[in-house]
Amino acid sequence: MGTGKVGNVVITGGASGLGAATVDAVIRRGGTALVLDRNTPSADVPYQCVDLADTEAVETAVTALAEQVGGVIDGVFTAGGTDACGKLADLPVKDWERVIHVNLLGTVAVVRAALPYLKASGGRIVTCASTLGIKAVSDATAYCASKFGVVGFSRALAAELAGEVGVTTLIPGGMHTAFFDGRDEQYKPPPDAKLNDPANVAETVVFALSQPAGCEIRELVVCASTESSWP
Repeated sequence: MGTGKVGNVVITGGASGLGAATVDAVIRRGGTALVLDRNTPSADVPYQCVDLADTEAVETAVTALAEQVGGVIDGVFTAGGTDACGKLADLPVKDWERVIHVNLLGTVAVVRAALPYLKASGGRIVTCASTLGIKAVSDATAYCASKFGVVGFSRALAAELAGEVGVTTLIPGGMHTAFFDGRDEQYKPPPDAKLNDPANVAETVVFALSQPAGCEIRELVVCASTESSWP
């Protein structure tokens, strides 16, 4: 890395939303996107079907992707995530815990599995938090807990890997994706909400992944100018 190239990048949640937009952005920059998702991506890229909540399966999937590209991983972007909206007392325990398993423990599992490859390549990690990882709101205890956890994990990881592997925390606001589909109306953005185009956010991910060696973008808040959940 360090040459402005993005190389081979593992992208979780790469079949839709911000993950899919980042797949496209990596390809446009001449890189290779390696997708982890429960759904098949539309792009013709190396892909492993995996549930991010299954730590053992994640490790196997990352290894399989690495083998498809000669054992070289230059970057990781952890876009995959889920949510369960509602009051703590009203949410089924398993639904609440799955958000933590996917968003936080899944992020950790992917990074852990990719770390030997990233150390060998001098690569970079971009974790995906949220504006709700720095600002808490009601009816989002699971999501806020998971994304606050991603922020804490990423900051500690950056200190741990300083000089070896780059670590950037992306903190995106709301985007025009399927993330809000299937929710009760009260938990969907209002019709006049100003949301970001995921393609624009994906460009910031690639920007972070392609920084010169020794230059670190530690955190990136990327949101619509009228984002209500920041600051």
